[in-house]
Amino acid sequence: MSPLHNELDQQFANELRNKVGHSHPVEHVLTTNDRVIARVTDGIYRQPGSAVRELIANAYDADATWVSVKTDAPRFSRITVEDNGTGMTPESVIHLLHNIGGSAKRTDEGQELGITSEDDSNTSPGGRKLIGKLGIGIFSVSQLTHSFQIITKTANDRYRTVVLVNLRQFADGPIDTEGSNFKAGSYQAWREPTDDIDAHGTTIVLTSIRPQTRDSLRSEQLWGTFTNALSEVGEAKARSSIPKYHIGHLDAHGLHIEDPKNQQRSLPWDDRDDSQEAFAKMVQSVWSSAQGRTAVKLSDMFDTYLQMLWNLALALPLPYVEKNILDERVADDWAYFYKLANDSKGAAQELKSGDPSITVRQLAGLAPTEASPTDFKVIIDGVQISRPIKFRNLPTTQHVLKKPIVFVGSLLQEFKGYDRDVTAGPLEFEGYLVWTPKVAPTDHQGVLVRIHGASGTLFDSTFFNYQVAELTRLRQITCEIFVKQGLEAALNIDRESFNTAHPHTVVLTRWLHNALRQLATTQKRQAQQLRLEARGSAERDAEDRISRIVTSANSLRTDGEGVVPEIRFARSHQEPATKSVGISQTFDLDRIVNEIPDRPPAEVNSNSIRKLEAITKVLSVYGVLEQLTPKEQDNLLGSILGIMEAENLG
Repeated sequence: MSPLHNELDQQFANELRNKVGHSHPVEHVLTTNDRVIARVTDGIYRQPGSAVRELIANAYDADATWVSVKTDAPRFSRITVEDNGTGMTPESVIHLLHNIGGSAKRTDEGQELGITSEDDSNTSPGGRKLIGKLGIGIFSVSQLTHSFQIITKTANDRYRTVVLVNLRQFADGPIDTEGSNFKAGSYQAWREPTDDIDAHGTTIVLTSIRPQTRDSLRSEQLWGTFTNALSEVGEAKARSSIPKYHIGHLDAHGLHIEDPKNQQRSLPWDDRDDSQEAFAKMVQSVWSSAQGRTAVKLSDMFDTYLQMLWNLALALPLPYVEKNILDERVADDWAYFYKLANDSKGAAQELKSGDPSITVRQLAGLAPTEASPTDFKVIIDGVQISRPIKFRNLPTTQHVLKKPIVFVGSLLQEFKGYDRDVTAGPLEFEGYLVWTPKVAPTDHQGVLVRIHGASGTLFDSTFFNYQVAELTRLRQITCEIFVKQGLEAALNIDRESFNTAHPHTVVLTRWLHNALRQLATTQKRQAQQLRLEARGSAERDAEDRISRIVTSANSLRTDGEGVVPEIRFARSHQEPATKSVGISQTFDLDRIVNEIPDRPPAEVNSNSIRKLEAITKVLSVYGVLEQLTPKEQDNLLGSILGIMEAENLG
């Protein structure tokens, strides 16, 4: 019996046995076993929300203007993702089902199927830069469910296409292949007539949700800690195990379990809020909690489901909850603005403008942004999500810098002179870094990279493994990089990490680390300048208070009729002896210092001298010095100066 079950494989093996020497080798293309796809779809994503993200990204690539996700929370027995995109023709559906991992996007075939633009295979028919690339997005749901349904229709089609897909994960257990390839699943497809000929879009219905997915979305681990703490440890630990906001939890009988505050659920919004207002309140709840607290983590604020909403809002090509920082106006004086230098030894240059209408982007000379994502909205269980990043009215601390420092920059690396197969073409991006004393939530500490508006990586708190010992400062930085072209080839298959050796990743990392160096230098200089200004202001305030005290003493002593004498202290080589000229009196500082008991300090603090001058004025106003000899005056003033300088004595 042949050791190879596949006849074609055995044919090549027999041919190879007879090929001696390399002049006429056996040649053929490499092939991939179905087990690879099965293993890939088995677990390439870290969280259930990542699979939902891929389905929404598919809708975006299909030119959808809205996506509605219904999760059946807190039961999670069925998840539906519906969009109004272009939909799929029967040809597109068959290509999808028969070519897992072989996306038609970015190919000539995609143009023929109507999946991509006729003019540019890298864009959607509506002109959007495509997010998807590998063709495994729809099958990422294998982590969520054993089976799902596709209902899709294109405009002007009297029929819709329905597909039932049953999936098998590699981890579901061994099967008897008997020489056949591993089967990742099966499908049934048919067409149904529809009355709405103009309708278009796709609906994905996930049923038979996997138990581990339900447990994750239900925050079973958190609630398990809560219920166990009530019976074993006590109420104190129970209260600490449940986050501030949650969607509630059901027991084995489907009944709601009450949290430590006797609530079945606790949300940052109420039922009267509209879809946008609800999510805005969710974002604001984090910033409000950050005031006066050392740090705020999403896991302390939200259960797993609400964290999924937050992370989806970060990852998708959506508008910001307020405004993109590059579209903020410079003249509002809410932050310091700097333009980053691309030179490795360059320094950031401050950006200023008196024009109230000019934006950060315009002043920094950045190219106009790509089409705004405001024509795409995602609603999850009635809540419309948007990027949960705010730049104004940030949490305050005791740091001398009360305003954030914003750094912006861009780079176009064309790799001229290098083979495109090596570099994967040009790399172009722009970005910002914001330094603020406290980043909220702490999950936003780091750098987030967006490719055509989308990201799966979330924030990397290591800043691509930045090695400089700046741990405190790095915890005070939020950074986003917007890639306009390139970097896609550097994405790993999970779309949640990068190949660090890829040329695009290397260039981006070098730019980022150079930006961090410029930020650190500028922030240190800005903080030092403000400390000096604050110190000078404090000294002026102290001098004013001292002057008022002396004036008040003079008024009490002379009913306001007297004149405060001018007092000064000079070194012996300047004024060799104590002398009075009218209402001005000069004292020999060296002689007074010599009267200080114990060893006199090498230098006398200038603040101490100013205070001594004020005290001497008060003594003069009260006539104390008139009763003393010059030697006694020196002794008295030396004792007072010694008390003020006690901490400086050797």
